[in-house]
This record gives sequence, structure tokens and C-alpha cells, in this order.
Amino acid sequence: MESLSAVIITFNEEKNIERCLKSLQNVADEIIVVDSFSTDQTEAICQSFNVQFHKMEWEGYSKTKNKAQLLANSEYVISVDADECLDEQLIREISEIKKTGFNGIYELNRLTNYCGSWIHHSGWNPDWKIRIYPKSRVKWNDAIVHEELMVPTDLKMNQLKGRLHHYSYFSKSQHRLKADQYSKLTALKYAEQGRKCYFFTPFLSAVSRFLSMYILKLGFLDGKAGWNIAKISAESNAFKYRELRRLTKNTK
Repeated sequence: MESLSAVIITFNEEKNIERCLKSLQNVADEIIVVDSFSTDQTEAICQSFNVQFHKMEWEGYSKTKNKAQLLANSEYVISVDADECLDEQLIREISEIKKTGFNGIYELNRLTNYCGSWIHHSGWNPDWKIRIYPKSRVKWNDAIVHEELMVPTDLKMNQLKGRLHHYSYFSKSQHRLKADQYSKLTALKYAEQGRKCYFFTPFLSAVSRFLSMYILKLGFLDGKAGWNIAKISAESNAFKYRELRRLTKNTK
């Protein structure tokens, strides 16, 4: 049976980490948690499980994840976020694959829970993520935000049927705060790329984002949650371009 190492990065994840660890304990041969000096009960919760707990200064998503997977003893790793967990079908599938050995990379379909509601539309579903891969051949890129895995083209792609449950936000205010954080980082990335932002861009981008998520991607079928997701995403998209305008002006 081939071994599998689970790798998680954390910072103040006391609301989520126990659920995540429970879903991994019967499928991973070791669980590695790299924590950026949490100030809540994250460490105490992790220590109640059989995990390797490491403290490391935050260096951004990609660098931290790459350093974390280097700590794994297994060639194959499953990379999950603290607010994610494997459902029972996914656990069974991975357990079966371990008996014959991994081959290539594996995509998991993530289903998001938003403020207590499962989101089946709004552009959030399906949401395929590469999460199981050989650490010697696959690394995270150096993107400031929305990091992605760099995968050699010769590796076989597999898709599993089980779900990776994602407990994203517990409140609208948390969603807006997180969305604005990502938007600020994205604006910085755009500024470094030399992108331009015109006076009308924030408004047009907000309208486009809302219509896309709520109408074209059937967000209205997600009820009130779909409305809130589209509205906050639109507002944060406008904020992103206003921030880009600010950065561009400061550069000039």
C-alpha cells in the first residue's frame, strides 16, 4: 500500500481545523500542519491529534505551501486548506487508490458551504482543484494571490467522484473582509504587471461580475446566499480596480 502525507497550512483556524483533521486521520499516513504562529486554539486542537505541528513565519501562500510539502515523508501528498474536509466517498476512493498506488495527479471537486448553505451554482460549482500529486514533480507557483500548482504535462489527470467540502464563510462580513484582502493582493499583482485602470472600470467590472454570477451562472437558484455572493463579489471587484487606480497613481 502506498503512503500518503496530508499537508495543511494554518493561521487562527480553531473553527475549522478539527473537522479537517478528523476527515484525514483514516486516509493519511501522516498529517503535517505548518502554522504561522496562531493566537487562538489552533495549536492545542492540532496537538490532540497525531500530527506533526511546525511553526513557520508567513511567507505567502505559495512559499509556505512549498515548504510544508518538503516536510512530508511520502512522495504523494494531499494538500488541503484548514476550512476543507473530505467526505466519506472521497475517503473511500483515496483508500482504494492507495492499495494499488497513485498514478499522476488527482482533481477533487470542491463543494462550498456559505453561511450554512451549500452552493450549487453562482460559478462556485463545479470547482475542480488539484490536491493529490507527487511532491517531487509538482510545486506551487509564486503568484501573490490565487496560487496554482505547476504540473508537468506528462502527468496523467484523474478526477475523483467524492467531494471536498469547503466551509468558506460564516458571515457576510467575513466574506467581504476576505474578498477585499484578495482584491488588494490582486490589484498589487495587476500593478506589477503594468495593467491600466480607467475611471469607469470599477463600475463596469462590478456590474459585469454581478450579472455573471447571479444571472448567467444561475446564482439566483442559490437563493439569498446566491444574492449575497454575487453582491459582495461585485463590490469587492470594484474595490480591486479602485485599489489598482490608487497604486497606479502613486507609481506615477
